[in-house]
Amino acid sequence: MKKEFDYYIFIDFSEDLIGYAIISRNNLKELFPKITKFAHYSKLRHKKEYISSIKKRIEKENILSYFASHKIERLYKNLQIYADILDFIRNHQSCIIFISVDNRQFKSFNRLIRFVNTNKVIIKQESDLVKGTMEYRASLVLDTLLNIKRLKKK
Repeated sequence: MKKEFDYYIFIDFSEDLIGYAIISRNNLKELFPKITKFAHYSKLRHKKEYISSIKKRIEKENILSYFASHKIERLYKNLQIYADILDFIRNHQSCIIFISVDNRQFKSFNRLIRFVNTNKVIIKQESDLVKGTMEYRASLVLDTLLNIKRLKKK
């Protein structure tokens, strides 16, 4: 039987941006059918068209309202992102939490997370997520949000 988590946290980065998204188990189940069209930006052929259509879907489906919390900052503010996540974990110590971390940030985040009681926290690298699962699909939402913001800056 698959383990049920109370909260899912996704940490990802794109060029000079880093972000996180936190979603509860119930909201993830509701959100799942609405995010089937999300894909990894780097693997897309028609990137501009994808961003245009997915922006409309995010607004129409009110995707961001499903997240308990989310934030995107410049990469040099990664400690602020990590501090928000550590606070969340500390405030939800009775909850079982799943965390997916971008492969390049995994090592540093793993070192930092030792300062919090992590006996109910499961941490995985983004590359370890199984395609098609709820966790994988939800990580694509953050990946897309990062790319939208990155492209908006240019």
